[in-house]
Amino acid sequence: MPVTEKPPKDSEYLSTLERGLRVLRAFDVTHPEMQLSEVAQVTGLSPAVARRCLNTLVELGYIARYGRKFLLRAEVLTFANSYLSSMNLEQIVLPSLQRVRDETGDSSSMAVLSGTDILYVAHVSTTRPIRLGASAGTRYPLHATSLGKVLLAFQPDPVLAAYWQHATLPRFTEHTVTTRKALEARLDRTRSDGYDTALDELDYGLVSVAVPVFDAQRRIVAAINCSTSTTRILQQDLVQTRLPLLRSAASEIGTALQRWPALIHSLLSGC
Repeated sequence: MPVTEKPPKDSEYLSTLERGLRVLRAFDVTHPEMQLSEVAQVTGLSPAVARRCLNTLVELGYIARYGRKFLLRAEVLTFANSYLSSMNLEQIVLPSLQRVRDETGDSSSMAVLSGTDILYVAHVSTTRPIRLGASAGTRYPLHATSLGKVLLAFQPDPVLAAYWQHATLPRFTEHTVTTRKALEARLDRTRSDGYDTALDELDYGLVSVAVPVFDAQRRIVAAINCSTSTTRILQQDLVQTRLPLLRSAASEIGTALQRWPALIHSLLSGC
């Protein structure tokens, strides 16, 4: 789960709404269903507050109760659908990603920065099995992905400072970057090269290459990648053959975004 920020000292801030959203976001692959006590523990809320939030969300149809356990209902998908449809994201982004997938056979994705994670906003999958799947809404730790390093490398200084304040850099494999010094060196190289490539960093058997997507003011709004299995291609061959396609796709997406400024505003990242 993303880092929980302290609520801003703003008279317009609704702490009740924040707590309800915290309860909704508590359910994930490791917590598909929970009892009241578990929800309180995961969210850091008192049992009384967690119970009121859960009961409200049950009444609204976003959470179901079976016996003593609670779980999300499919109704929560309306939030994602509202975003995708209102921002026209699939029509703007997916054609370019699909061309990359069709020419390479690799999965291709677009992600944005979200706290200390990357958040997938578009994904075109391959028919080949891979160890870690992805779809719109999937999160992975920024430091262990090529998408994340590209997203972070081109951020302004305040965003970088906020990231270092909250980052923990856990190890996933022996190749994961786990120190600030090593990650800063990697980010320097990413800025210089204009891309990042990751091999066995998030999980063994995964290789990827990612490039930035800029707006007309050269602000990074997203990153796109190719990802596949190490049994298919060597890392250096992946970079050599996929990088030109990704850069072309990133340019196409950046140009398309200029015709949809609302989407640019929704994608611009911050920690």
